[in-house]
Amino acid sequence: MNQATNGSLGKIIRCAVYTRKSTEEGQRQFTSLDAQREAAEAYIASQVHAGWCCLPDRYDDGGFTGGNMDRPALARLLSEIRAGQVDCVVVYKVDRLSRSLLDFARMMETFDKHHISFVSVTQQFNTATSMGRLVLNILLSFAQFEREIISERTRDKIAATRRKGKWTGGVPLLGYDLDPQAAMLKVNPKEAARVRAIFELYLQHRALQPTVRELARRRWRTKRRQSPHGDKRGGRPFTRSTLHRLLTNLTYTGNVRYRDKTYPGEQPAVVPLETWQRVQDLLRNNRGSVRGRVENRSGALLQGLLYCTACASAMTPTSSKRGGKRYRYYLCCGAHRRGRHNCPSGSIPAWAIEEAVLEQIQIRHPHVDVRTEAPGAQLRLVRLWIGRVDYDRAQNKVAIAFRPARSSVANAEGSSCTQESNP
Repeated sequence: MNQATNGSLGKIIRCAVYTRKSTEEGQRQFTSLDAQREAAEAYIASQVHAGWCCLPDRYDDGGFTGGNMDRPALARLLSEIRAGQVDCVVVYKVDRLSRSLLDFARMMETFDKHHISFVSVTQQFNTATSMGRLVLNILLSFAQFEREIISERTRDKIAATRRKGKWTGGVPLLGYDLDPQAAMLKVNPKEAARVRAIFELYLQHRALQPTVRELARRRWRTKRRQSPHGDKRGGRPFTRSTLHRLLTNLTYTGNVRYRDKTYPGEQPAVVPLETWQRVQDLLRNNRGSVRGRVENRSGALLQGLLYCTACASAMTPTSSKRGGKRYRYYLCCGAHRRGRHNCPSGSIPAWAIEEAVLEQIQIRHPHVDVRTEAPGAQLRLVRLWIGRVDYDRAQNKVAIAFRPARSSVANAEGSSCTQESNP
């Protein structure tokens, strides 16, 4: 064990107890997190003669894997270590801190840099000696090996379960309820009728956005469910993405998909296979609108910079083709997701707002004729000089927030400022 030493008489060694468990079950009762902390607190109390004291803050990661460092309590602990607020880290076992050799090495580097002692209550080793470091690496190797074996077994079990068409867990879909006795999906007749109506509505409107508007008019919402803790979840208005997920879910046909293969499922079909296939063909033909985004193939000057003032949403570049000619414009993402009746901005022609922005750039930087620059140079200059552009449809105004001027580029000094113009 790496003993945190009392370097000077009366020095207080601040000990942070870190706990982790991989599952979320029983989070509201006495769990292994509490058991780990009790054991660590008892050990710290046995070292009170050396000046050890337990910090009151809890660093508990419940429901997080030890295979990576994406854990909120661990991130907070490392942040406070860098801030000099911790002298010693105490864990119940080494694998509670990490099950990855690479991640553990990174954490040990941080500990060494800030002179942090590391203690495992149930495992005896001393990292001050070469033998202690060897024992620590062996323990971590076995912890990583155990994690990888568990992952392989879980993947194999899921694959075998899906091949048999069984339910492998997760949130039940609209149209189904979970039968806890048989661990399978059973049809909810009322919701199933609604799912079939949603498929028919999409075939009738032939696009996602009109279907979303119709679902909002009927006040139809996503699946309502209750968590094991009694919390109510779901029941939200449909958006393009949630509607698209529903329409493309193969489960409604009575089948299940694992990787790129389809297997007969145990659950009854809710939607006829031919109806589901017609919807997939239509979605495939409307693929551009299904994606909900347009790539910046034309070098849209204001992509990532333009925002709608009315609903505080970003505005994304898109285009349409009429009579063999392509028209570019910027579309409010809020109106795109929830329907244009929810936002007055809707869309604006790209040439109008881009021209307004270029005009303000020209006024601010008269030494550069930005309008005659090549498209690539224009895009680079706009990114260099513009921080944000806000479009107010109600007043038909554009507010441009310029970045702080750079003497080497703009030949001017000062801080960022906002200018308004009419597109």
